[in-house]
Amino acid sequence: MLTCMSVAIRVIPCLDVHDGRVVKGVNFRNLRDAGDPVELAASYGREGADELTFLDISASHQGRDTTHDMVRRTAETVFIPLCVGGGVRGVADVDTLLRCGADKVGINTGAIQRPEAIDEISQRFGNQVLVLSLAARREPGQPSGFGVTTHGGRKSAGLDAIAWVREAVDRGVGEILLNSMDADGTTAGFDLEMIRAVRAVVEVPVIASGGAGRVEDFVEAARAGADAVLAASVFHYGTLTIDQVKSGLAAAGFPVRLTQGASA
Repeated sequence: MLTCMSVAIRVIPCLDVHDGRVVKGVNFRNLRDAGDPVELAASYGREGADELTFLDISASHQGRDTTHDMVRRTAETVFIPLCVGGGVRGVADVDTLLRCGADKVGINTGAIQRPEAIDEISQRFGNQVLVLSLAARREPGQPSGFGVTTHGGRKSAGLDAIAWVREAVDRGVGEILLNSMDADGTTAGFDLEMIRAVRAVVEVPVIASGGAGRVEDFVEAARAGADAVLAASVFHYGTLTIDQVKSGLAAAGFPVRLTQGASA
């Protein structure tokens, strides 16, 4: 396994899509409209995002596929890596999304229901394509204190988050998208303890998600061991710009791919 700590910290806007619109709430509830996914994707591409993550947050809950046409139009609009998740169950779903223009595919519920899907996908496409989209929260009954959730955080999977991360990487996951369901949408800061716990057991890249509200939050996540930092509402509603986040990371001594107008 390889670590990405020697390369630039990536800044990734996340487009949570529900019924064809980008939305954002707190803990995936009380959703507010944030705009058209294709238009937002194009805007973030111009602003210097390193990647985009596109999550159909109701795909697994509603038992339907990710909106392939929207993925296709987004991929045609931006020229940076695009990770797509939501309703992914196996090789056929990944194949379809890659053909639609995705560069990487996130899997959560499908892998929990059938862990062998990880082996099959990574063997077919390589582990660089597969991202474990881990929606975790604090569960005192779990050995690590962190449990796994599915269906947009609606259901407990009854799994210890740290043990599941370890198994998923052993099976062939190439990256971890670590979303704290407790912190999601709160703008109160990333769950640094959770980031450190995951960082301690895997060497693949870890993307911190859930809770960003200030530039310093992104810096603290990087200090905790995140290889990339992901946010939604602070970017969607103009609280922070990608330039501001990258400038803050650079000022703290982390390598970033600076955008025009950003400075160390």
